[in-house]
Amino acid sequence: MLSTDQINELHRLYWSEHWPIRKIERQLNMCGKTIRKYLDAPAQELARRDRPSKLDPFKGAITEWLEKDALVSAAVIEQKLRPMGYQGGHSIVREYVRNARPQAPKRAFVRMEPLAGERFEVDWGHFGALSYSGDSRKLYAFALVDAHSRTLYVEFTHSQSFGTFARCHTHAFEVLGGVARKIAYDNLATAVAEHDGRLVRFLPRFLGFARDYGFFPHACNPASGWEKGKVERAIGYIRQNFWPLREFTDLHDVNRQVREWLSEVANQRLHRETRERPLQRFQPEALRPLPVIPYDYRDSSEALVHKDLRLPFDGNRYCVPHRYVGRPLTIKADSSSVTIYDRVEEVVSYARSWRRGQTFGAARFEKLLAEQRPAARRSQAQQRLIDSLDNLCSRSLLEAYLRDMADTDRALGRQIPELLELIRQYGPQDVAVAIEKASAARAFGADYVTNILRQQRSPRRPQPPLRLRDPLLNQLVTDPLSLLGYDAFILESEKESDDSPRTETTATKPQGNEPPDRDDDR
Repeated sequence: MLSTDQINELHRLYWSEHWPIRKIERQLNMCGKTIRKYLDAPAQELARRDRPSKLDPFKGAITEWLEKDALVSAAVIEQKLRPMGYQGGHSIVREYVRNARPQAPKRAFVRMEPLAGERFEVDWGHFGALSYSGDSRKLYAFALVDAHSRTLYVEFTHSQSFGTFARCHTHAFEVLGGVARKIAYDNLATAVAEHDGRLVRFLPRFLGFARDYGFFPHACNPASGWEKGKVERAIGYIRQNFWPLREFTDLHDVNRQVREWLSEVANQRLHRETRERPLQRFQPEALRPLPVIPYDYRDSSEALVHKDLRLPFDGNRYCVPHRYVGRPLTIKADSSSVTIYDRVEEVVSYARSWRRGQTFGAARFEKLLAEQRPAARRSQAQQRLIDSLDNLCSRSLLEAYLRDMADTDRALGRQIPELLELIRQYGPQDVAVAIEKASAARAFGADYVTNILRQQRSPRRPQPPLRLRDPLLNQLVTDPLSLLGYDAFILESEKESDDSPRTETTATKPQGNEPPDRDDDR
């Protein structure tokens, strides 16, 4: 049997180029009989040989069973054939039953064209996932179509929860300027609780949402997508016209691009059925008005604050002040923010993160907790003392003085506030000088610094020099002496026990011919 290319080439040479059959025989290496056969009938059918089938003796029984029950499965028919001696395979039975089964007549439908403001249609579409630094989030598209004008609203989300479902509705109502009298849905888990034939039981919270916005919900029959065909086609239109050849960074970027596409392409195109542009055909004045005060349909959950100030939500951890440890708090979130409440009082708000395993607010609230502890307050007081005396004395000298003070039996929690009070009374310059003197004398404590400051502020009046009768003695000059060494000696001697025995010194007798001391004036 010749291929399609060979047949096309044969016809081209004979009919277009007008080659004789003998020349075509030499060119294509074919016999004249084959060439004439394909010139007369280009499409040749394969010769089929009717071979007997293992199912032939049982076809009559299969026909009778299908007349009794047209919906009986091929597996059940095969089970009944085995005891009758059938030795063939399952695929032969399945193919024969599919061809022999009576076909139901095709159903006909009447096209519905609602009036303006009469009907919206809503559906979800799944569009893969977005990656946030390795964390994958599923991506869904909420689509709402005005059935009269074909005006389309689309919003992408990472969730199909009831809160997200309700918020997408409210966003669509705000963009369109109102709500239709009826909204048609598929059997969504966020709307329909039970569907038994024509009887539909909606979820109570969904009925509350419909009551708040004043529309009548309509649930389509199961597996009857044609009952809301306008939004079904809209989902396909999004996949074909918006989704290809686009790149997205996050959820905000997807929604930004789809808003531009809706305003520039989808709602501006000439619709093939209405022959009008959706925005020109749309009549917002026919819609029902929205509530004056919008309702809060954010995703809500309750979580307990752990000892580490954290509470979990959506794969992440959010921190709150330490006073809420051990208490349950309410978390409300939308696509842009996560807000934590203590009943009706807002505690803290964070930007929504679509990553997982992240912790937010730890540095802020752990720092506040540290500031409330006594050790932290002492540390702040030490830093305030160091900052007050900065550039007036050596920082290393001051830190060493505080460390040495901490090594004594004096409490820093009391000493440092006293030093800060001295700065307030005497000024940082005088206190810095006094601390340097106290450090040189190894006198650690605010009382020593206070004593030095009082001496600096109230210096002793200079005493007149002692005048001796001998003029030569009055001319003698001694080297100036520092009393700091004596102060250190006194401080060390005070540490010794006061109960140590004291010995009286005996008067020394003059030795040899040395005369006893006499007063010069005598």
